[in-house]
Amino acid sequence: MAGRKRLSGWLRRGADSASSSYAAPRPARASRTSRGSRPRPSVHDPRRDDLVRAAAQAGFRLVPAAHPDGFGCSCERIGCPIPGLHPVSLAWQTQASTEPQRVEDWLRAHPLANFVTATGIDHDVLDVPAEAGRLALERLIVDGATLGPVAALGEDRLLFFTATRGTPADEDEWWPCVLDSHPETADEHPGIRWHCRGSYVLLPPARLPSGHSVEWLDGHGPDLPLPDPLPVLAVLTDACAQFGYEPEAPLAWGR
Repeated sequence: MAGRKRLSGWLRRGADSASSSYAAPRPARASRTSRGSRPRPSVHDPRRDDLVRAAAQAGFRLVPAAHPDGFGCSCERIGCPIPGLHPVSLAWQTQASTEPQRVEDWLRAHPLANFVTATGIDHDVLDVPAEAGRLALERLIVDGATLGPVAALGEDRLLFFTATRGTPADEDEWWPCVLDSHPETADEHPGIRWHCRGSYVLLPPARLPSGHSVEWLDGHGPDLPLPDPLPVLAVLTDACAQFGYEPEAPLAWGR
């Protein structure tokens, strides 16, 4: 209740949906390395195919993404700023799918690829610093709250999957908020990020440039039902505030 009260006065800021521009992946090759360093090899994770299928079966529309290649990215973009963290195709929003045959085709065609799920269609994701996310998770469990899938993005952040605010035919019903995060605006939200329309997140077991990976938390896999985002957001907001992650501007709860 305290979290909701704090949030209820927040102001509205609209955010435009936009997609980032990335090139298609290049064929596997020997990676360039810095002097005296050794490249990290690109290795197929044997769990990947089953985990990706499980996410698609749970209704998470997904699409192939680039993967770390040595100390760089599998895409052809020189100096890619987010290696292994972006979709392969510029048309990822329209291509994202749960259709089994399409998923199988992608798995065969991209044996080393990470996968991302497009948010704001069937689900949203509340993305928070790991320390605040763990505290919020403990509180939600104690309170007996409905928890959906939760994934760890390496050691730095937790991803809370929730029901979406939707994509209504009438744009006047759309509910923008200052925490909306798109791929190119993530750095603007060091605390809570709300991935909705026009955004995506990596799916387990995506590999990160740091050498870590994206993993479902035990007991919080994609088969769980998606909770209402507002009660989860209230707890996450309180937890983030305890660690000094205060939002720079207020959030609109709706119209």
